[in-house]
Amino acid sequence: MFNLSTVLVVSQLIFSVVAIIYFVTTMKNHRSSVKTIRLSSEKERIELRRLRGIHLTEPLSEKARPKALNEIVGQEKGIEALRAALMGENPQHVIIYGPPGVGKTAVSRLILEEAKRSADSPFKKNAPFVEMDSAILQFDERNIADPLMGSVHDPIYQGAGAYGSAGVPRPKPGAVTKAHGGILFLDEIGELHPYQLNRLLKVLEDRKVFLNSSYYSPEDDNIPPYIHDVFQNGLPADFRLVGATTKSPGEIPEALRSRCREVFFNPLTPEQVEKIAAGSCTKAGFTYEAEVPGIAAEYCENGRNTVNIIQTAASVAKLDGRKNIKPEDILKAADFGRLAPVYRQKLCKGGVGMVNGLAVTGGGSGCVLPVEAVCKKGRGSLNITGIVEKEEINSGNRKMIRKGTAFASAENALTVLNTIFGIDTSKYDFHINFPGGIPVDGPSAGVAVFCAMYSAVTGKPAGDKTVMTGELGIKGDVLPVGGIEEKLSAGKAAGALTAVIPKGVYAEKYETLCPEIIAAENITDVVDAVFKKEAEISDKIA
Repeated sequence: MFNLSTVLVVSQLIFSVVAIIYFVTTMKNHRSSVKTIRLSSEKERIELRRLRGIHLTEPLSEKARPKALNEIVGQEKGIEALRAALMGENPQHVIIYGPPGVGKTAVSRLILEEAKRSADSPFKKNAPFVEMDSAILQFDERNIADPLMGSVHDPIYQGAGAYGSAGVPRPKPGAVTKAHGGILFLDEIGELHPYQLNRLLKVLEDRKVFLNSSYYSPEDDNIPPYIHDVFQNGLPADFRLVGATTKSPGEIPEALRSRCREVFFNPLTPEQVEKIAAGSCTKAGFTYEAEVPGIAAEYCENGRNTVNIIQTAASVAKLDGRKNIKPEDILKAADFGRLAPVYRQKLCKGGVGMVNGLAVTGGGSGCVLPVEAVCKKGRGSLNITGIVEKEEINSGNRKMIRKGTAFASAENALTVLNTIFGIDTSKYDFHINFPGGIPVDGPSAGVAVFCAMYSAVTGKPAGDKTVMTGELGIKGDVLPVGGIEEKLSAGKAAGALTAVIPKGVYAEKYETLCPEIIAAENITDVVDAVFKKEAEISDKIA
């Protein structure tokens, strides 16, 4: 019989043979797997090389992209402001407000390149420009995936690689670190999630970003020194933020605005769109008939859309065997895209009860604000349409409801009509309307509202080439308001010949924005300028 020692020897021999067979089989499988991976990788590398060898023609949008600041159309003031913010020895964080397709991204890139060539700028020659779209930024609160701030791949998650098998958390830098030493450009920054925004504000203050992981322990000697350094001292994130948005300043959190220089880009005028259209035709290698830029401007209001319609029109011409773009090519391109002509603001016709006010839109650009009023014998009622009637204001733990300031302007006008001009408004019913679908709020419509009501009750017409802005006090004073330059620019584009503004905000530079500027100190100055002048013109015509 076998004794115990013999059994142990045999068992050990069998175990050794099984282990050897397993090891040999594993090595064969590993070699086979490695060979398969290499063959597959080689095929994919060859396919990747083949794909990289295929090139379509360069899109016109790339050809037309500005290569220098002097190629940017219509943003001279915005460019000057952005250069001042980024070109100095101590560049600032910036928020750029403006409609889409007017050059916010292109200008930011070009200014960084210019700054890198400046001896005084802290941006070095290799300073990066990292661009991200805030509207599509995704993140995971567990720090598994965060392309903006950076993430940590814990050992239990895929992507940890060799770190994971060693039980070590693996940090992955985000955009704030990739932009270190350069510019982080966040498009549509107004869409950034509040959680991300709060983290970003902390990074702007610390100029570094800290990552967390429950798998990290400062006492663990198995963790490499680099990982200890990252978790204890953070990843560097010393950059300048440039955020672009189509929203108005009031829609951007104050915590972000207070840390940034605010720059405004203007909507393009039809003349500026025509210039872009003409340049796009040339860069596409086509000649064009004289009417082509003007027709393109009828359907486009920003640079991106202008380039697109020219590219389609060029294709239409090419299919017809021509290298010359005709007006009918633009019309076909517009029809293909079912484009409607762009609405351009015009002054109202004028007449009794009709005046042209001026306002600033939510995006910071000026616009013409028509005001119309009618009155009839009645009991002193006041009806206003087309305004923001009430506004909810959050103040700490309180919520307050404020009556629309345009309504208050009309009430002030009633008081002035009664006390200064001796019109008993209690005997009239007034209806004031702000046509055009522009939600109105703000005291700067006060002068325009008064003039419409004065015209309606006296039967005197206001001029159809006169625009006006200013707050009306109950003593008849014309009080200062903001946005004068933007308002006057809008009035000029609409065809105004005379503009009435508060005397307190008058500056000589405004004279270039309208043929005639009247600086009014009180409402009697306004009445003399608007109605007596119009009466003189009517007498001359008669």
